[in-house]
Amino acid sequence: MQKSMSAKKAENGKASGAGRQASANRALFRNDAPISGGEAIVRSLLENGVDTVFGLPGAQMYPFFDGLYQASDRITTYGARHEQGTAYMAFGYARSTGRPGVFSVVPGPGVLNAAAAISTAWACCAPVLCITGQLPSEFIGRGRGHLHEIPDQIGTLRSLCKWAARIERPADVPRVMNEAFRHMLSGRPGPVAVEMAWDVMTNREQVSFTGPAVLDAAPDPDPEAVARSAGLLLAAKRPMLMVGSGAQHAAKEVRALAEALDAPVSAMRGGRGIVSEAEPLGVSAYAARLLWEDTDALVAIGTRAEMAYMRWTGMTRLIDRPQAPPYLIRIDIDPTEMLRLKPHAGIVADSAAGARALLDAVVALKRPRRDNRKAILAAKTKAAKALRKVQPQVDYLEVIREALPRDGFFVTELCQAGFASYTSFPVYAPRTYVSEGFQGTLGAGFQTALGVKVANPDKPVVSITGDGGFMFGVQELATAVQYGIGLVTVLFNNESFGNVRRDQETRYQGRVIGADLVNPDFMKLASSFGIKGQRVHSPADLKPVLTRAIAADEPCLIEVVVPRGSEVSPWEFLVSGRAGESPPAPETKRP
Repeated sequence: MQKSMSAKKAENGKASGAGRQASANRALFRNDAPISGGEAIVRSLLENGVDTVFGLPGAQMYPFFDGLYQASDRITTYGARHEQGTAYMAFGYARSTGRPGVFSVVPGPGVLNAAAAISTAWACCAPVLCITGQLPSEFIGRGRGHLHEIPDQIGTLRSLCKWAARIERPADVPRVMNEAFRHMLSGRPGPVAVEMAWDVMTNREQVSFTGPAVLDAAPDPDPEAVARSAGLLLAAKRPMLMVGSGAQHAAKEVRALAEALDAPVSAMRGGRGIVSEAEPLGVSAYAARLLWEDTDALVAIGTRAEMAYMRWTGMTRLIDRPQAPPYLIRIDIDPTEMLRLKPHAGIVADSAAGARALLDAVVALKRPRRDNRKAILAAKTKAAKALRKVQPQVDYLEVIREALPRDGFFVTELCQAGFASYTSFPVYAPRTYVSEGFQGTLGAGFQTALGVKVANPDKPVVSITGDGGFMFGVQELATAVQYGIGLVTVLFNNESFGNVRRDQETRYQGRVIGADLVNPDFMKLASSFGIKGQRVHSPADLKPVLTRAIAADEPCLIEVVVPRGSEVSPWEFLVSGRAGESPPAPETKRP
């Protein structure tokens, strides 16, 4: 029988007990003894409160991983079977907690293998730190073909990250690492990276540590911008709030503002759960679409407002002020967002502080109380009824929602059930709906979910995935077993890249190419990894199996067999156009 997560951790703890017993006395924790560059990075992680690292060691990173071993009583290290897995796990850790997710890979191919996950973290404003190596100092930039050399690695990282830098000597570690944490966590969070040359990683010198990074203070809400925003809302009869990843920490303030405005609150992906969809003002993306044409003011908080201005009203007025609804108010900590989509009133501030300031201003103006609850309830009821047609996905999602506690985590993926979950999986708590964001990275879900479970070991985590995406990271089943990560994975097997296949059938006269898949026997595959597996064929079959799997808190793979081509498209509920209308075929002419 598969060991429980807690038992597995206890076993791992015994195996490394000798190292842990002596670690507190190591030079790593003494300011007066020389330490290696790798050890100094570990000490800096400790200074900044990091207790978990995902990694895949290699020659250039040996001193760093040796430092992790020495600090194993204070930092838990999770190995992986692919560099992409380490980065996605760090992303899942960060996305579900708001805390830094840290991973380490070798330079060159290791960094490139992790690049998809880094770009996903950038898309989702997730604080992820990449720690990597470099060639020996004398070979950097010479193009001699040293092991793992790629052209301009630091430039590559800077093109993917919010910030990246090279650490030139061990003594520089505290300053550069604190700068990395400052950039990662200040303002709009995002991924950062540090690299260190092979020889510098090994060199030893005295290093002075000065404590954790000091973050930049968030800008105070501008009183004039707040007053202008409140003035627009004073006259609004049917306002709406739209929230994104940048508001996940501001649930209390967002809810209070919504109550004061009697306004529905919705989100596409990143902001789901900030206001529970079980509450009267919490609405799904499709219910929000039904309310959109009567909306006369949109308050977008910590979001690009993709759903409203890239899906519902098209992409023709992304720079100039949008025309529907009449007024757009934005609250965002990133001032450049006010240029990317110009609002009629923009508050540059942390989401919580901005929402609180706007609430105070609205209350002070004594905005007349509107009664929009009947219209909101009608839209929610109509949306739920309309979405019933997206089968069998909706029935399966209802089973998962019923089995998963309200504070449990649901990690989606680019599969037919995943797309349907954007509108048909109610979310009740912040950060509990974890997606790949606008990056749309196929294969992210299962690997990300492992990091979510590591970060939240006492809460159930369910990953849904398709057969295509799952195979991008199937090797991480071994990681789940090795570390006792109690993730429940629901694999929808339609023997295809379902979206691609549907588009080829409907838009290219059935010329299907590269979309049909030949899969392994997933139950035998699970068994070969030492994981419990079960195959089901209906939502009724899934319910008891999933309930038992969640209760067991062990790695588990549940295969849901879905006949190829049987799933109803959810896209009419997700794209632009009037609610419920099918989207037009894309323009196929080349410029």
